Amino acid sequence: IVIAYTYNNEPVTAGQLNADGAMTALLKDALKPNLVQTLEHTPAIMHGGPFANIAHGCNSLRATQLGLKLADIVVTEAGFGADLGAEKFFDIKCRVGGLKPDAVVLVATIRALKYNGGVAKGELAVENTEALKAGLVNLEKHLENIASFGLPCIVALNRFHTDTDAEIAIVREACAASGAKLALSEVFTHGGEGGRELAEAVVETLEQQKADFRFLYETEMPIKDKINKIACDIYGADRAVLTASAEKELAAIVAQGYENLPICMAKTQYSLSDQPQLLGRPTGFEITVRELRLSAGAGFVVAVTGNIMTMPGLPKKPAAEQIDVVDGQITGLF
Repeated sequence: IVIAYTYNNEPVTAGQLNADGAMTALLKDALKPNLVQTLEHTPAIMHGGPFANIAHGCNSLRATQLGLKLADIVVTEAGFGADLGAEKFFDIKCRVGGLKPDAVVLVATIRALKYNGGVAKGELAVENTEALKAGLVNLEKHLENIASFGLPCIVALNRFHTDTDAEIAIVREACAASGAKLALSEVFTHGGEGGRELAEAVVETLEQQKADFRFLYETEMPIKDKINKIACDIYGADRAVLTASAEKELAAIVAQGYENLPICMAKTQYSLSDQPQLLGRPTGFEITVRELRLSAGAGFVVAVTGNIMTMPGLPKKPAAEQIDVVDGQITGLF
């Protein structure tokens, strides 16, 4: 793990400070996946979970491997859209762990699609089929991204009570035109039973469609080429541009022998571009890489784009504020 650099820009590792043993001792138990219980008393494995906009957005490889030893089908989350968590899951986690996924579930909402079609946040509960149709270009790009990895896709439409039958029919038709199956998910309203249609669609897809999984790029490619591949093929950009300072950081990373690592893009989750205000499926834009950071221990190079901040943010009212212990019982968890 590289923790600092000398005045001559040489990397300093934890081992050089003789801290690796103590760090390992601290992490000995933390490296074990956690078994937790859902509200409906089913087991789940939770371990890790970095944000997909600034990090790789997946749980730990150990957790996924444990799940594969315990179940016939493992469902694991990759955060945000197919431009962020999914791409990193495929090109970083699957590459490192030798995983070959069989299918993808892409979660969508009619509200988000209407927002990408130009509807103001305060009007998202009102039926608007024209805006919905306009926003579908965003969903179509995510479906194209998933198809580029050679995987079948099921769209899980997370249904809100304000969604109308006409709006659902439009999304279903668009998914069919893109070769994806749509399943309604009503888990928020009906619990596990509300996910039956989705679960059956996933099993049916696994039985009927064969995956042909492939990576987006080879790690032997130059770092600039890997970044450009992601920017152009996944985001739809014309090209990626490195600032002068990022160019210097690139030269240092290459000189230190880390050019063959995969890329972890740090980018806004609100747009396919690096500009949050560009909704839908933007075109004619560039991705600006302002900084390159080496994460030698994790095994990837972070490309920081646009104005993204890499310090995770909490909601204005974090859930932790509601948690307490009353008469020995934990309260406020849900």
